[in-house]
Amino acid sequence: MKTCVFTGSCVALATPMNEDGSINLDVLKQLIEFEIENGTDAILVCGTSGEAPTLDQKEHMDVIRCAVQAVHGRVPLIAGTGSNDTRHAIAQSREAEALGADALLLVTPYYNKTSQAGLVRHFTAIADSVSLPVILYNVPSRTGLNIQPETYRQLARHPRIAATKEANGDIAALARTKQLCGDDLWVYSGNDDQIVPVMSLGGVGVISVLANVAPALTKEICAACLAGDTARAAALQLKATPLITALFADVNPIPVKYALNRLGFAAGPCRLPLVSPAAEVCRRVDEAMEGLGLLSPSQL
Repeated sequence: MKTCVFTGSCVALATPMNEDGSINLDVLKQLIEFEIENGTDAILVCGTSGEAPTLDQKEHMDVIRCAVQAVHGRVPLIAGTGSNDTRHAIAQSREAEALGADALLLVTPYYNKTSQAGLVRHFTAIADSVSLPVILYNVPSRTGLNIQPETYRQLARHPRIAATKEANGDIAALARTKQLCGDDLWVYSGNDDQIVPVMSLGGVGVISVLANVAPALTKEICAACLAGDTARAAALQLKATPLITALFADVNPIPVKYALNRLGFAAGPCRLPLVSPAAEVCRRVDEAMEGLGLLSPSQL
């Protein structure tokens, strides 16, 4: 059995930015403290929610370096280092390891994509180049590429490919993956609206957008699942549903950055091509946050 990077709730942290678009590392530290204080079990930086596609190489490593220092070993720090260029992913992964990351998140190649055989070679080459555990990231809605259960079985044979963040939404495929891989591949939900279904099939946690805004609630859902209290976990999942829906009413991380600003963190704007949320999206996020007591009625 492979060592599990974490169990429970991992926040896919947004990258705070100043109004001029530069990264605000001071607020990044504040967000990390907020997450740890509210029980988040692990922190991911430079993922989709962190706007990694618009970070240049220096910014990417600056965020990882700052996060490693701010976390200071209190929870696992996972660095997103994936790319559709295998050589670039290897270089980023090695640099993140040198900076002190505890694990790597590797998204499937996007745009140029590849075959299932190409996926095996791509991820194997990256995992061979580092000594850290690797979490795969399967998000076909963004990449146009889906990891098949049989491909997971091949990848799970690699000693450092430890887990997957599964965001394809296909529960039947997840069941097949777990059947084929067993304890050779840990599974994290990549969709906040499927935390309980994924964990009921053997998942051990979530890599979460919701946890940016409601870290304690996200942690509570996972803790209930891990304790075998499915009824409580399901009730909490349903309680979180309006906010989860609102946070995906526009392209992630547009709504979650708006929500963080509403919580009083200077998360700033998104970088182009992402733009500010429409008034209706803002209203939905505000109402969902108020419904969970994250905003007072006077703030609406």
